[in-house]
Amino acid sequence: MNLGLLFLKVNTLGVITLSELDWITNHQTEFSRLDMALVIKIGRIMDSGIVEIGNSLPI
Repeated sequence: MNLGLLFLKVNTLGVITLSELDWITNHQTEFSRLDMALVIKIGRIMDSGIVEIGNSLPI
């Protein structure tokens, strides 16, 4: 999985799955500073209610 693509998907669909959140937490030690900035941004938009945790929406 690629964090940049995940970030774009989360912003587009407005949904992040639990398996994606698990992947982020399991690979956190491998992320660069830029990657960590994306993770923080995902967390902030989740906190604001823009992104929901749940199943992906069918396209």
